[in-house]
Amino acid sequence: MPTPDELRAQLPLSALARKTTARARRDIAQILGGEDDRLVVIAGPCSVHDPEAALDYAARLAVLAEETRDRLLMVMRVYVEKPRTRIGWKGLLSDPQLDGTHDLPGGLRLARGLMARIADSGLPVACEFLDPLVPSYLADAVSWGAIGARTVQSQVHRQLTSGLGMPIGFKNTTDGGVADAVDAIVSASGAHVFPGLDGSGRAVVTTTRGNPNGHVVLRGGGDGPNYGREPVAEALARLAEARLPQQLIVDASHGNSNKDHERQPLVITDLARRIAAGERGVAGVMIESFLAPGRQDLPLGRTDRLTYGQSVTDACVDWPTTVDMVRDLADAVTTRREDVFAAG
Repeated sequence: MPTPDELRAQLPLSALARKTTARARRDIAQILGGEDDRLVVIAGPCSVHDPEAALDYAARLAVLAEETRDRLLMVMRVYVEKPRTRIGWKGLLSDPQLDGTHDLPGGLRLARGLMARIADSGLPVACEFLDPLVPSYLADAVSWGAIGARTVQSQVHRQLTSGLGMPIGFKNTTDGGVADAVDAIVSASGAHVFPGLDGSGRAVVTTTRGNPNGHVVLRGGGDGPNYGREPVAEALARLAEARLPQQLIVDASHGNSNKDHERQPLVITDLARRIAAGERGVAGVMIESFLAPGRQDLPLGRTDRLTYGQSVTDACVDWPTTVDMVRDLADAVTTRREDVFAAG
């Protein structure tokens, strides 16, 4: 394995990539803090398996981001680690050749190179942090990070995110409970001391100051969706009780779509209607989206049989559907602004 310093030296971020990342971190924090009335929209494949298709998607998303930049802050999902409930392909970082060879050094290089190229295009990058060693290699290229439903209770991940420089979304647990995500935000906002590795790979004592930009991500759960007005209000009330900012992000996929990608537009339509009507508290949305709709099984070692631009993990909406969803959200922000202006 290369050390983090070695990998960053081999694949440095360009000046534009650094600027893109820093600006998006600042803007997301301002949206979450209520200082910016735009919505954060985090869109992209469930997990990246084909860098070429990911770059194709990124080029299209960059155009859409520019079209809606006055109302939305578009961030691309570049998820390279895939948490598994049992077993299966664990993501581009773990198995970049998709053949079970598990070339981790190659996966790290491929993942960092891909993130660097996307950020260099002016499009911010989002990812989920799963293995606690990975952020040392990739975090400087990431504008928004997530802690998943299976790891939101982990003290290790709460400590980790307390030292990361980007806003972090903590998902509700798989049963739909929000309390653990709120606890994680409070924990990660404080200072921690724990064992870690420095850039040279040496074991060190890590001291963090706390991350002030943690927030809840509602993704539904075992009891069903939680993107509706009442579950959102309940989550905001929990945040208020913890004296945290009353802003959250809604994941249109996973439990909120009952794992049916064709239901994601229904979630977005409902959210857009409520945002246009002036509902507050929803600072952004997540969309699982790729070039082709649905999903496909991964034939081990036979990438020639894969459909281009179609997910090999969770099913995604296709590109035309993505465009429609994003434009609906942009229109909702426009309507909300007009109503505020008319009332003011």
